[in-house]
Amino acid sequence: MTAAPSEDMAISDRLDQLATESEGQPTTLGWVLAQLNERAFGLFLLILALPCCIPFLYGIPQVVSLPLMFVSAQILLGRRMPWLPSPLAARSVSSRDLHSLAQRAGPWLRRIEAFSRPRLSFLTRTPLDRIVGLALVLFSASILVPLPGTNTVPGFAVVVVAMGLLQRDGILVILGALLGTAWIATLLIAGATLASLITTWIGF
Repeated sequence: MTAAPSEDMAISDRLDQLATESEGQPTTLGWVLAQLNERAFGLFLLILALPCCIPFLYGIPQVVSLPLMFVSAQILLGRRMPWLPSPLAARSVSSRDLHSLAQRAGPWLRRIEAFSRPRLSFLTRTPLDRIVGLALVLFSASILVPLPGTNTVPGFAVVVVAMGLLQRDGILVILGALLGTAWIATLLIAGATLASLITTWIGF
């Protein structure tokens, strides 16, 4: 029998446990979500965003960005537990991928866990968590930008914010929000510059 997850269990250990539980299971995003219980929002965001942190990875970030946006929007709307519609919940996640994710992300998560602690926790609770949800929607949407390496920075921003929500650490939420906002600003400036150059070129 699998042990029930505990609020006191480290996030890196819970990810390892989830990978072990997935062995022999018809694993989908819906199955993953069902295992997360009381920490569902933060852990689900974390699991979806971690693959996006890998530079120059194509396909997976674009697949997970829609569920990321959907779950983030539910934080914005004030839901207490996340929900996925059937088409998103049915997306498969292999046990091998979960094991690989836990192995690769574990050392980094443990570093963040060692640094984080409950502080400025009002930023992780209603009503301010809705502003965090809006930021997460924007960061998740930017993962869809079809340019090389564009998934890495917003993916890492979502990971840091998710860790902040899980650890009740407002400092991590602020750091992740600043990183993601700087990334969005960079995209907007780059887009405006490119549009200006194209307009100038066409004008000639």
